[in-house]
Amino acid sequence: MKQVAEGAVVTAERLAEMFRTDRSRIEGAGRRASSALRVHDALKARPIQSMSSVCDTTGLSFPAVSSAMDLLVDLEIARELTGKRRNRLFVYDRYLTILNEGTERA
Repeated sequence: MKQVAEGAVVTAERLAEMFRTDRSRIEGAGRRASSALRVHDALKARPIQSMSSVCDTTGLSFPAVSSAMDLLVDLEIARELTGKRRNRLFVYDRYLTILNEGTERA
């Protein structure tokens, strides 16, 4: 039990550090940073989302979310999953990678 708790603390610390680092990178993006930070917060809450769900969560317009998501993709914070032009899904890859560490089957 102690090992599981310690693992959870380490995971939480790693995620917090990753969030801080990513936020800092986004803040350096100039004018687009404000919307991108809101989209980043939405992905922290739910690491796989569609553009429309991010619009609903953030209250941003579709063009604003699209531009912000493009920035997150350019910064390699998010990745587009579907390869489509419509109904795209985006994932916060490193977030899921950290959460899934140690859960792989042998």
